[in-house]
Amino acid sequence: MKNFTLNTIGSINNNDKGFSIKLFDDYLPGITGLEDFSYINILWWADRHDNESDRANLSENNPYKGSPDILGTFATRSPKRPNPIGITTCYVTHIDKENKLIHLAFIDADDLTPVLDIKPYHPSSDTVLDPNMPEWAKAFPKSLEESADFDWSKVFNF
Repeated sequence: MKNFTLNTIGSINNNDKGFSIKLFDDYLPGITGLEDFSYINILWWADRHDNESDRANLSENNPYKGSPDILGTFATRSPKRPNPIGITTCYVTHIDKENKLIHLAFIDADDLTPVLDIKPYHPSSDTVLDPNMPEWAKAFPKSLEESADFDWSKVFNF
């Protein structure tokens, strides 16, 4: 089994001032041209779940209303997984290069969560027009925009 070394490029700000990514100095040149994209994919490390127990987790007990009683971890977006990697598509509201901040409309990561990578959202590779979904998930919103007003408390069992 091969191990990898990852370098964090910044961290999430998720606080009363809003949502943003604070980049580390060395990675600021990497966002050149990013201001022309309205959405980005952010890969982040769910560091609060980087422990032996959560990394051994391969199933979730009834995480969604209407789902099977047990779902495999890879059929969920749970941060409890062998590698606690999260991914979120985010709307970029503003890029402040001077302060090394990428301001976001929202991100589902905790404050100070390490950021692993940022990739621009490309509809040609990131959009699927007619994906197959299990019956219990077919009522989920069809887009990120629709998700903003969706009552997710009706979906999750936590």
